[in-house]
Amino acid sequence: MSPSLLFNILVGIVVVNFLKEEIISFFNAKHFNDKLPESLADVYDEKEYRKSQKYKKTNYDFSLFTNSFSILLILSFFFFEGFSWLDDIVRGFTNNEIFQALIYFGILFFGSDLLNIPFSYYKTFVIEEKFGFNKSTKKLFFLDQLKGWLLAILLGAPLLVCITWLYGRLGNQFWIFTWGVIASFTIFMNLFYSSLIVPLFNKQKLLEDGELKIKLEDFTKSIGFQLDKIFVIDGSKRSTKANAYFSGFGTKKRIVLYDTLIKELSTDEIVAVFAHEVGHYKGKHIIFNLITFMLLTGFTLYVLSLLIGNPLLSEALGVEIPSFHIGLITFSILYIPISEFTGLVMNLISRTFEYQADDFAKEHTSSEDLISSLKKLSKNSLSNLTPHKATVFMYYSHPSLLERIRNLRK
Repeated sequence: MSPSLLFNILVGIVVVNFLKEEIISFFNAKHFNDKLPESLADVYDEKEYRKSQKYKKTNYDFSLFTNSFSILLILSFFFFEGFSWLDDIVRGFTNNEIFQALIYFGILFFGSDLLNIPFSYYKTFVIEEKFGFNKSTKKLFFLDQLKGWLLAILLGAPLLVCITWLYGRLGNQFWIFTWGVIASFTIFMNLFYSSLIVPLFNKQKLLEDGELKIKLEDFTKSIGFQLDKIFVIDGSKRSTKANAYFSGFGTKKRIVLYDTLIKELSTDEIVAVFAHEVGHYKGKHIIFNLITFMLLTGFTLYVLSLLIGNPLLSEALGVEIPSFHIGLITFSILYIPISEFTGLVMNLISRTFEYQADDFAKEHTSSEDLISSLKKLSKNSLSNLTPHKATVFMYYSHPSLLERIRNLRK
């Protein structure tokens, strides 16, 4: 294979992936104005439904603009030899491969992030503000950006250094030890994300004594589920949208409720949502996802080890001197079709797990309480209640609201 042919394949993958996403989004947008099914007719009144349609249309238009900007930027890098230009700049600083990788990916990361800030700002302070969701301040917005960069430096940079060093020392066998490093890092993050990372952005406090705490504790006792602490997170500092999530496992497991969730739902509805989250743990979904992620990571690294030493990966991007960081970029593009397929399979499994967690909640609480909570949460976030089937199939990690209600009532 010649460098020019590989170059055309890389451009083709990027363009086809963009067109695929935009075509699916286009057909999904065609369903924004569909009549609501009878079982969802009580989610919105007429005024609220018009508002949700406008919100979906606004986000679709904005997404089309930002995605088009991104694809034009990426293609410009391809056709105007941006990868080679940046590589020449980096090599002007150092001959050390580890520092070259750090500087190269650092420039790409911070450069793309800086370009994305205006779009993120507009999304937060114009679109979300217009529809009544935004609670963030400009100070908080930029502090979040700085904290995100700090985390990238503290966590991402050492990981990149380690991987590049392993490749330099072990060659194509680096993937085995890299797999071990990433696996250890993933387990660490699963155990301590909520206690170490989340506090950098949000305050978490123990659920206060009262009716809700009593009912949740009674529920955990009734199913033999050991959970010492239930946390509440101040999600309202950024948005009115509500959520709840489960993190960790073993002694480090915890369920976190957004304060907006507690505000929006009744006590029995919260217990039903809580039961759904416990259902994920009882069904061993968290362990399954963790193991599957590690297996996919190992497979990806193995495939990378077969290709990374080929100078063709660098030559295809116009870079004369082969390097690990350029090879990694080329590989990441070549891997897009595989990651699309594995992502589709994982979404299918995830939707199955959501049904199982709903069934668990239905068995141990009230299906109607869970249904009413789902309807309220959908209304609260102006969710799309009539998504196109292709959108659900390709991108949804959760079944649509209509599908979940049908499952809960069957």
